[in-house]
Amino acid sequence: MPVKGLLQRFQDKEDVVVAEGYVFEFERRGLLKAGAFVPEVVIERPDLVRGLHEEFVNAGSDVCLAFTYYGHREKLRVVGREGDLEKLNRDALRIARQVADDTGTLMAGNLCNTTVYRKNNKEAIETTEAMFKEQIEWAVEEGADYIVGETFVEFGEAMLALECINKYGNGLPAAISLIPLAKDHTSDDLAYGVACRRLEEAGAAAVGLNCGRGPKTMLPLIREIRQACKGPVVALPVPYRTCAEQPAFVSLQDPATGKMAFPVDLPAHACGRSEIANFAREAKSLGVQYVGLCCGNASHYIRVVAEEYGRRPPASRYSPDMAQHFIFGKNKSSEDPYQQDIRKKMMT
Repeated sequence: MPVKGLLQRFQDKEDVVVAEGYVFEFERRGLLKAGAFVPEVVIERPDLVRGLHEEFVNAGSDVCLAFTYYGHREKLRVVGREGDLEKLNRDALRIARQVADDTGTLMAGNLCNTTVYRKNNKEAIETTEAMFKEQIEWAVEEGADYIVGETFVEFGEAMLALECINKYGNGLPAAISLIPLAKDHTSDDLAYGVACRRLEEAGAAAVGLNCGRGPKTMLPLIREIRQACKGPVVALPVPYRTCAEQPAFVSLQDPATGKMAFPVDLPAHACGRSEIANFAREAKSLGVQYVGLCCGNASHYIRVVAEEYGRRPPASRYSPDMAQHFIFGKNKSSEDPYQQDIRKKMMT
């Protein structure tokens, strides 16, 4: 049976759970360099890329997002691997396509901020369009179900990405999201609700925010976008404890040293699973249809999101059940006076 497409799911009022965060996860595993953040692991360890797709699907993701984030021409040039550009993109797309076919999920191509875009600069805009064009055409040729364009600081680059998907994407739907940082507007001074409405009116299938902010500081902007837009809204925060004083994960300061936590000391600010559950619950109440987590995500987090959206993925078999714990549970062992004495000594 054919897998239901993105647009049909939205039309049927279904939600789409999306696991992102491949860059940070492979950096954590020692297979990707922080700073450049280029997905060289696609070429060097394709088996592990496939494994992470499978892990995220097992935890509840409806989408295998091809790992081409920062796999574009400019980023590969920076690390001296521009000659591997097409191979990296096609390999990433094929890996994601195979896992999607094996698991009955969707496969998405992936565009992101190019680092070369400059508004009102004809040459830079043409260079950016050429970079988008080649990645879009490879995604089409390798069978993507839709294309993600994400982490755009400027509305102008996000709109250009959408225009390129509309132009070169052979009719594939687009999910476009901006990255919110310290200010409550894009770097080209548009309120996020206004920017997302314009993207929606230009034909994006889903619009919203990804990365940049944690749940606490992203949700107010998601409410603004939900009020401004008619269609599906995207919400994919990072799982870090951002706050009003430090609204973005690049703002966070290490509590021990006072220095910038991004990226290597961000674990000191990691959200607990209960916070992720609260985010997912609130996102669902706002009517967010395209939901997940970005940099810092891991399978245990995405399982929580999926469960709060009413799913029971295979990984739910192993969801926590502290009633079974020999000391802190509610069972014969935990009720034994000896174990109760151990619990008391552990806690006081």
